Amino acid sequence: MPVYKTIRELSTGIAAGDVSPVDLTETFLSRLKEHGPVLNAVVTVTKERALKQAKELESEARAGKIRSPLHGIPWGGKDLLATAGGIPTSWGAYPLRDQQFDYDATVVSKLDESGAVLCAKLAMIELAGGMGYRQPNASFTGPCATPWSLKHWSGGSSSGSGSSVSAGLVPFAIGSETWGSILSPSNNCGVSGLRPTYGRVSRYGAMALSWTLDKLGPLCLSADDCGLVLEAISGYDPHDPSTDNEPLSYKPEERDWKIAVPKDILEGKKEAVADNFNESVKVLEKYATIEEIDFPEFPYESVTRTILNGEAAAAFDEFCEQGLASELTAPEDRYGPYARSMTLAKDFLRALRLRKQMCRIAEDFMGGYDAVIAPTSGSTAHPIDEPFPVRRPWAFKDIMGALGNGAGLPSQSVPNGFSKEGLPTGIQFMGRAYDENKVISIAKMYQERTSWHLRHPEMFKP
Repeated sequence: MPVYKTIRELSTGIAAGDVSPVDLTETFLSRLKEHGPVLNAVVTVTKERALKQAKELESEARAGKIRSPLHGIPWGGKDLLATAGGIPTSWGAYPLRDQQFDYDATVVSKLDESGAVLCAKLAMIELAGGMGYRQPNASFTGPCATPWSLKHWSGGSSSGSGSSVSAGLVPFAIGSETWGSILSPSNNCGVSGLRPTYGRVSRYGAMALSWTLDKLGPLCLSADDCGLVLEAISGYDPHDPSTDNEPLSYKPEERDWKIAVPKDILEGKKEAVADNFNESVKVLEKYATIEEIDFPEFPYESVTRTILNGEAAAAFDEFCEQGLASELTAPEDRYGPYARSMTLAKDFLRALRLRKQMCRIAEDFMGGYDAVIAPTSGSTAHPIDEPFPVRRPWAFKDIMGALGNGAGLPSQSVPNGFSKEGLPTGIQFMGRAYDENKVISIAKMYQERTSWHLRHPEMFKP
């Protein structure tokens, strides 16, 4: 069975003629239809489009034309990516459940060109969490479960992307992150997720939550697969002026690395998270020099949170003016956007100025290291039927998330163990801007020395 085979493994089989893109596509379409509703992970199965693509790609493969390592590989996209051909793009929101576009997002077009086969639009938190949700049930498709336990949440807001890869419904998926929305489901679902450098991947055709924080990236079975997908979707796009002109060529390296560990990074983390992280450090010490560092004192969370709130209020201004917020699933999302609209202009401008200082801080203290490591999340998956713990804004502690997203830095998350309850945990490798090759390579070497990414949830094994 091709389920739980990596992109690289499937690609080798397709190139050799041992794997049929049509058979592969039919297998994953069947799994999406069977298991997607169990997990609340799928919005739309794109069967007609997928089979048409697969047949064309199979003919090309038989003729010896292989477009890329993604040729004939099925995938799923977070349902904030525009898709033409009458395929809805709901943004996870009930009032937009029938929304359609007459064009494909740039990421979708690039994956088409690379030979990847779009099989599904995947579930997400409504409006990517832009309304300030406080519970897993904040999507019109229902709360998305991690395949490791249907009683626990898959993470937000790329919930369906993480869950679908973990359950073997697609070999890879595309998610988005503004603050934690790729890394969170990677942690909760036990998959490998990459948040690229801001500007590395075009957001054209993707729902905007925060123009200067949003990033699109892959969720896969391995860090190596993340590199293959990133190469296909990255690059300059005239439709998105934030994209950079430097093309990315994924080239994994093997060498001695220099890694930083923030002091007190395990403070407040759950026991399983701390224990698994410490074991990961022992593995990393075999091929890397690891040094402890101090994050300079700075209001990282406040800066990034203020920018997010201000830009989200502007992004959904028309949506709210039309009264559509009242139709959202989570009750708190029906008033959340109005609270965010109260962000003061002077506070927003001050946050923008402080972000420049934050970027300089990141460049200075990360300059001597190939990566900074930390737990991907402070805990395992949250119970699917409970509200999130109430946090006071001034007590919110996620320096890695605030700095990484505020400064637009890449981070590769990979699974690194399980709790006593059988829920996965993750470790992230964050690098300087445009250092994706480094962080993916370090994570790849970690996975070559561990087997956590080779474990899959029993209830979804074929």
